[in-house]
Amino acid sequence: MKPIRWIGWTVMVALAGLALWARPAPSPAPQDWFRTGTGLGVSKVRLAVPNFGATNAAAQPLEKVFDKVLWDDLAYSGVIQMVSKSFYPLPSTWPTQPSQLQGQEKQWTQTPANAAMMALGNMAVSGSSLSVSGWLVDLTNTSAPPMLSKVYTGDATAEGARLLAHEMSNDIVSLLSGGVPGIALTHIVYSHQVGKNAELSVMDYDGANKHQITDLHTESIMARWSPDAGEIAFTCFVPYRGVVSAQLCLYSMAAKRVMYFPRFPGTNSAPAWSPSGRELAFSSSMRGDPEIWKVNSDGTHPVQLTFAPHSDNTSPVWNPKTGKQIVFVSDRGGLPGLYMMGEDGADLVKIDLPGMGYIVDPAWSPNGQLLAFSWRRPNGNYDLYIMDIATHQLLQLTRDAGRNERPWWAPDGRHLVFQSDRTGTWQIWTMMADGTGLRQLTHTGKNFSPNWSWK
Repeated sequence: MKPIRWIGWTVMVALAGLALWARPAPSPAPQDWFRTGTGLGVSKVRLAVPNFGATNAAAQPLEKVFDKVLWDDLAYSGVIQMVSKSFYPLPSTWPTQPSQLQGQEKQWTQTPANAAMMALGNMAVSGSSLSVSGWLVDLTNTSAPPMLSKVYTGDATAEGARLLAHEMSNDIVSLLSGGVPGIALTHIVYSHQVGKNAELSVMDYDGANKHQITDLHTESIMARWSPDAGEIAFTCFVPYRGVVSAQLCLYSMAAKRVMYFPRFPGTNSAPAWSPSGRELAFSSSMRGDPEIWKVNSDGTHPVQLTFAPHSDNTSPVWNPKTGKQIVFVSDRGGLPGLYMMGEDGADLVKIDLPGMGYIVDPAWSPNGQLLAFSWRRPNGNYDLYIMDIATHQLLQLTRDAGRNERPWWAPDGRHLVFQSDRTGTWQIWTMMADGTGLRQLTHTGKNFSPNWSWK
């Protein structure tokens, strides 16, 4: 068994690294294969979103929260071009219901606004309930029924207003992106340092509502959401037969606690869910060298998938579209590289890349077409890349702005979350899948190993 070497390119990759400062180069122009795989780089709908009207005084502070969250969600969707409010007509003329648009269309569709569509609405508070009436209107044909007409209800609190804004933005994004759901109600799990240990925390996709969910006083790392977002599998360091070792742990979102999961000999780490949610792939040294195994989601029936003596095999990830292939990292050829096999371990192939270096942290896009990973090329840093599975074409996303590792896809296939030490410490960031739109989600302490929920 070689737990020291395993720690070298999993745990230490996540926890260590000095900040290296460099100015990132401009992102390459979108390529056809990339646009096809992500839906980015195509024409975006120009959308106007005037402030929603508050129909009573109690709704006024919540209206401000709602407006900001809705705007931010839509602006970061990747499929919408928001029309700046500086191009809008006078605020006194902003509509809060579709009937008020009659006769005003040209003010919105002509220069300087040039808007094609509008999201508008109003809200009211009654007791402890907040009600938002929202519409999505085609400004070129206001006589047609609105594309969206819906009443959203929730708690009359700032958090309630946030949730309703997320719900409406998801509906709008779905309508304007060919049915691909929005991500505003998704979550990100990550590890953060607590003393000498690491615990798991969860936050909203935009970094709000951060809260710690584990308190194991150990290293809780490499967390992965189940497909139904009901459970989180992760690596924990706990006693097994009197020896503390890396084991698989399972956290239930419903029960809000760590559930029982069987222990195995050796080092067991890097769990990854099958898209059905019925199996987990993971790395285990239960029979010697670290190999890729799979096990039922209740920990029964472990099956060894790889057989590569004197090498380390880790970081498996299932094809989320088909569930028929697994990509993983192995150093059987010398440096850590990418390999792909069937879900039963058959049809093993090496994924060749144009150049040498350390390749870690593969993440498969939701549509099964693209693979994101971190690659340290000779004389370079750990940077993020996207590869087309079929053609092996590459797109580099980061360029030596610190170390950039642990990429993971949002369920819309248009966003990535990752860890970077570009500010001096490990923090969680998101960006569009073409490398634009960087957002820093955490700012204090040490935060790493993020994973985006499937929904």
